[in-house]
Amino acid sequence: MSDGWVELREPEAAVEEPTGPQPVVAVVGRPNVGKSTLVNRIIGRRQAVVEDVPGVTRDRVPYDAQWNGRTFTVVDTGGWEPDAKDRAAAIAAQAETAVVTADVVIFVVDAMVGATDVDEAAVKMLRRSAKPVILVANKTDNTAIEMEATSLWSLGLGEPYPVSALHGRGSGELLDAILDALPDAPKIVENRPRGPRRVALVGRPNVGKSSLLNRFSGEERAVVDAVAGTTVDPVDSLVEIGGETWQLVDTAGLRKRVGKASGTEYYASLRTAGAIEAAEVAVVLLDSHEPISEQDQRILTMVVEAGRALVIVFNKWDLVDADRRYYLDKEIDRELRRIPWAIRLNLSAQTGRAVDKLAPALRRALASWETRVPTAQLNQWLTALVQATPHPVRGGRAPKILFATQAGVSPPRFVLFTTAPLDAGYQRFVERKLREEFGFEGSPVEISVRPRKKLGPGGRGKAHG
Repeated sequence: MSDGWVELREPEAAVEEPTGPQPVVAVVGRPNVGKSTLVNRIIGRRQAVVEDVPGVTRDRVPYDAQWNGRTFTVVDTGGWEPDAKDRAAAIAAQAETAVVTADVVIFVVDAMVGATDVDEAAVKMLRRSAKPVILVANKTDNTAIEMEATSLWSLGLGEPYPVSALHGRGSGELLDAILDALPDAPKIVENRPRGPRRVALVGRPNVGKSSLLNRFSGEERAVVDAVAGTTVDPVDSLVEIGGETWQLVDTAGLRKRVGKASGTEYYASLRTAGAIEAAEVAVVLLDSHEPISEQDQRILTMVVEAGRALVIVFNKWDLVDADRRYYLDKEIDRELRRIPWAIRLNLSAQTGRAVDKLAPALRRALASWETRVPTAQLNQWLTALVQATPHPVRGGRAPKILFATQAGVSPPRFVLFTTAPLDAGYQRFVERKLREEFGFEGSPVEISVRPRKKLGPGGRGKAHG
């Protein structure tokens, strides 16, 4: 067994269609026993946020896992404690919900500490659930600790599995035990049809991302608290909006630049950036009754630079009065001038006001994001545009656009072949007219220019590659 970080997936020769829904494994335990580290070990990648302080994980967060050709869902949970109060009570409730909805429960205990009163209280909660439980003695980094871990038999959950989630010790045996306990886990299926469209909910702390997720999921899917920064891990949920299933990812609120963040905030920032990259469309939430901030601008820039479709949601609209609406209109004209193409919605996740408008907005943005313009139609339009408004003369001559093509979609990318570089202002003019003609509402559009190389002695002109 290697002490390095190893990929735990193994290939499966035979590929079969799944026979039922993917089984669910919940990972629970008191705070700071290494649940998220164990989740990362099971899924074979560092995805769950980990830090050596209690309370980093707050929501129940699902991840896809596979072992020996079998697939299942692993749900990371926050630390469970009896008689918890306030936010800790909400976190504990999330863990209990994960247990109720799971097929198998992994109960994690710190082998170096042994069974505590909190662990024994958790065992009572697990027995009430009547779910199969696998007891994991985590932090078993050597043989001496493994001998100490045998004392966990006293919890009455059967044989403890000695595991070092950090180093990988005993992880293979644990994964085999998980498969044995799962109810007919489906085989891995390759080349599946595309599933629900992926939507990232992003924004500053406390703008209502988790409230919006809970509104659509119809349950307390994410912990909501008036204190900013409740969400740390991306919370992934399948929800129905407008009669269609969507995959919504609630992300941590970003306070600082990634380079200036530290600890949990740094890793949460990386997870949020990863969620945007993995999404097809981002819903950026802004707080309607607060000024548009520099951090709001940074988040919008992250989405645009990632090339994702964009819907801007002004949340908490129920708190906005007539004076604020006047100033907000001015702010939008000033602060969002560079992205006039973004779709904007005014809604209230708390009251449900106008939330039914989100699904049509997402569909419009995605349709734009995937629009392809036929080459002949594009060049016919471009020829008419250049004839009506030619490029300004510079140095006695004006660059000419020879030909254009759409290089790709998601987002739409266009290449202009020219005789010389274009002015930045004229390139923006072409993009603005392109949008007026073909739409692209809610999607960034990338336009690159390839000037023809100048003729050398006896050579022929070539376009820059």
